[in-house]
Amino acid sequence: MFSLKIFYYLREANVDYTIMKQINVDYFQMDDLLSEEHKLVRRAVRDFVRSEIKPVIEDAAQAHQAIEGLMPKLGAIGALGPYIPVEYGGAGLDQISYGLIMQELEAGDSAVRSAASVQSSLVMYPIYTYGSEEQRRKYLPGLASGELVGSFGLTEPNHGSDPGGMETRLTASNGGFLLNGAKMWITNSPVCDLAVVWARDEAGKVRGVIVERGMDGFETPETLHKWSLRASKTGELVFHDVFIPAENVLPEVNSMRGPLSCLNSARYGISWGVIGAAIDCYETAVQYALERQQFDRPIGGFQLQQKKLAEFLTEITKAQLLSWRLGLLKNEGKATPQQISMAKRNNVHMALQIARESRQILGGMGIVGDFPIMRHMMNLESVITYEGTHDIHLLITGQDITGLNAFSS
Repeated sequence: MFSLKIFYYLREANVDYTIMKQINVDYFQMDDLLSEEHKLVRRAVRDFVRSEIKPVIEDAAQAHQAIEGLMPKLGAIGALGPYIPVEYGGAGLDQISYGLIMQELEAGDSAVRSAASVQSSLVMYPIYTYGSEEQRRKYLPGLASGELVGSFGLTEPNHGSDPGGMETRLTASNGGFLLNGAKMWITNSPVCDLAVVWARDEAGKVRGVIVERGMDGFETPETLHKWSLRASKTGELVFHDVFIPAENVLPEVNSMRGPLSCLNSARYGISWGVIGAAIDCYETAVQYALERQQFDRPIGGFQLQQKKLAEFLTEITKAQLLSWRLGLLKNEGKATPQQISMAKRNNVHMALQIARESRQILGGMGIVGDFPIMRHMMNLESVITYEGTHDIHLLITGQDITGLNAFSS
């Protein structure tokens, strides 16, 4: 059953679609593959983005500021932890619904999708999957509502693509552990109420711990002067002898399987999310090509522009089918990390190329905030790097093909 949050939002929404030209992005009739629940979820989030995000996102990005009150708004429509069971505050939806939510949020902005993705896949997922029942009851309902904001600490100043080399350490102390180290490039860090942090214990095991704001020695400096994800709060997590009570340690995992499984969930969401950014660029480019007159006719009538638009729609369609099939595999518990890497890599590259070429269709107008394309392009330059770089995902697939590890000698 779909979330009541989504139903009530949809009932109250009053979005006028008639002012927008309808541009078909469902070229292979993918809607026939979706349930009515899927379509309802998509429509609710699309309405939310059109009414709450698009009117303010350009100003937020230009000002390098997060959208005010974003997390409670996302919680109110069931977009945080949508696949978490209802008993813990989630919406109890399937993986296709989660993907569609990410798609619609990123059509608004990658920063919005990133906030929801981190909260859902990198914070709520590990607490639900590896946490104790007490931890689930304590944290998940507040995270689902957006009352609590979470962040995820894995990447370090000296370890990005090689998380296994992490230097952040846990040492035993009376009734718990002392945490020392630092994480960087952390979404939501400056505003988080808690962070799921991965560190090595004295036995060399990778453990997940829940660090709460206000713990002595825990700092979250903000990263400024970004050209990308400017409507997202990014920062560091710094730990100086932070005491972690034993009850804040995730009990069900003690290896790299923990953080990597979180990344698999997030990467899957990204594979859907970037389709939304690509569609927003595509629709903008089509509309502009039909309206912009040069040489006494719309530029959409020229072969070069038609070639670009046809290629855009082809690549979007391929990405839609890839993520849809991956979603079915995830619903069945059959999706592999390698399949997820392929989808993330392919779809982000697709979206970035469409953003770049769409910018050219708009010419000089493509660089100004009256249109979303340059903002999407800058955001996607980060998305193609985080949650595994473009090249790393290629090597993951290559290793799966050959059985040979290209990461180490």
